[in-house]
Amino acid sequence: MSTIAATASAPRWSWLPATGTWKYHALLICLGIFVLGPLGGVTASYMNFSLGFFVGGQVLAGILGSTVTFGYGAEGKHGANYMQTAAASVAGMSGMGVLVQAMVWMGLPQPPAWQLVLYMLCIGMFGVGVGMLYTPMLVDRMQLTYPSGLAVANILRALTDPVLLRRSVAKLGSGIAAGIVGGIAAGKVAFLGAIELSTSTLGAGMLVGARIGIPAITSGLVFWALVPYFVSIGWLKEGEPFRKIAFLIALGLIMGAAIIDIAIVLKEAASRLRGGAPSAEAQAEWKRVNTTRLLLWVAFWGAGIVITGHLVLGAPVGFLAFAIALVFVFVMVNGISVGVSDSNPISSAFVVSVVLMAALGLKDPVVGLVAGMVLLISTSIGCDMQQDRSTGWRLGTNRVLQFRYQVVGVLMGAIMAVVFATLFMKAYPVLQLDQTVMKAGEQPAEWSAAMTYKFVGVLRSLTNDQPHQRTAIWLGVAIGFAFQLARKLVKANAAYKRFAASGKAGFATDFVVDAILLPSPYASSFGGFVNLHTSLWFGGGGILSSFVNTVTKKKAVPGEKEMPEDMSTTSLVGGGLIAGDSLAALGLGIAGLLGTVLG
Repeated sequence: MSTIAATASAPRWSWLPATGTWKYHALLICLGIFVLGPLGGVTASYMNFSLGFFVGGQVLAGILGSTVTFGYGAEGKHGANYMQTAAASVAGMSGMGVLVQAMVWMGLPQPPAWQLVLYMLCIGMFGVGVGMLYTPMLVDRMQLTYPSGLAVANILRALTDPVLLRRSVAKLGSGIAAGIVGGIAAGKVAFLGAIELSTSTLGAGMLVGARIGIPAITSGLVFWALVPYFVSIGWLKEGEPFRKIAFLIALGLIMGAAIIDIAIVLKEAASRLRGGAPSAEAQAEWKRVNTTRLLLWVAFWGAGIVITGHLVLGAPVGFLAFAIALVFVFVMVNGISVGVSDSNPISSAFVVSVVLMAALGLKDPVVGLVAGMVLLISTSIGCDMQQDRSTGWRLGTNRVLQFRYQVVGVLMGAIMAVVFATLFMKAYPVLQLDQTVMKAGEQPAEWSAAMTYKFVGVLRSLTNDQPHQRTAIWLGVAIGFAFQLARKLVKANAAYKRFAASGKAGFATDFVVDAILLPSPYASSFGGFVNLHTSLWFGGGGILSSFVNTVTKKKAVPGEKEMPEDMSTTSLVGGGLIAGDSLAALGLGIAGLLGTVLG
């Protein structure tokens, strides 16, 4: 039975409406889309314009939302989860304002605001549906970590359960404090900026552990060492960062591994169909989703993308349909990446889609931008959907209600994306200058806009096809497929499983296999998406977490309430670091915007 009761229950604070009433949901929706969402939207926009990536809004919204739902006691975690679901969608869509910046840089005709909003709305709603389609596989069956989703679950459980609050507040609070200090210092202290300190990346590593962190470091070092070779074969130019080509290989790693996992899922699904009724767990009420309605939802908004993209923005139907087909691949691929490492390579999905469309004959950068938007927004919103469902999976939150809250968030976010893009570019005219034609000394130090830079670069390459980019993708697919197949064969061997569970020697051997000899392609892909410093922070967090958990492991005390397994000291501190970094980014974004507008 769902933890969201059909009948209303009285809160501990009299001014709060009873759960389950229309006033209850109205309160949560209003706070989510009018307060928490815009706050997260400012953060996402500021980070995307200044850095080229943004911290997801889930953690920030979870913290702020729980201050309201604390009055509902332990059940308040569901209300806070609904709010963060809506708010994170507003924030995620708001960060897509860089697409408007890309139009300005390229001197492309900018459509009227209503046309952009309508088109982005259709894409966002489509992404919500596709993300929900993959939830049973990625969240329920594969049970991926989704570090930010885990952090939100820990925060909501701690802040809404008095027992958990007393035992975890110091750990969570210390992580938040360190995250705030580190987030602010990274932007103000030259040395910390030079080593690319990221407390949220360190925190994400602490949530996933060394078996994920070490492969991230290893792959980053391998790609870094291969730079001279990439230059020698023409895949990179002298002075270019390795991730300009490595991200394509990394995407291939995920795709190759996913081929194996999808085949296994399909095989098991076929076996269940032949065997009869699904398990009792699959029938839990809070998990139930009407699949027929969901498929109709996806079909309706997919048609909306084609209609608005063609009739309103003038893109050919063929390329729009191709982009929609790619969404089904990349929402799964990126979803696995988010589930393993908290990294959602949305800009990579955009770039790869344009590269593939160029292979099909695309030459028009306007069409490339319009079609690429489908991948960028869908992968962002679809993976947010999975991240939110991972939180709901840990809390037992009703999925249908979460879906509805996300839909409302996407609606508001489509509007805010255009609003924030216009606001920031008026407040900071330097954002309108095309950095791809600037010399190194002319680049604005505080507004690198790396995501926009990447978009404009690949769109301008449409008149100059680069076959080596497709070769890099297929190379990654082959490596990912081979490693994942070998891992599955080894892990399925009965003798190996007995040895791994036999004691310290087996544990150590299994660790070496996972972290070094046959690392997960999903974990290894992280090193191709980011700079080497980022891989080092992420991997360092994983190593630190595993070390601490190993040396401090203690037996359960009889009669003492056990903390949930995913609320260890390191996971609480790691989640706090992510939360603190989000709060720091929010503060810097609001301060910077207000300083310019008021000054």
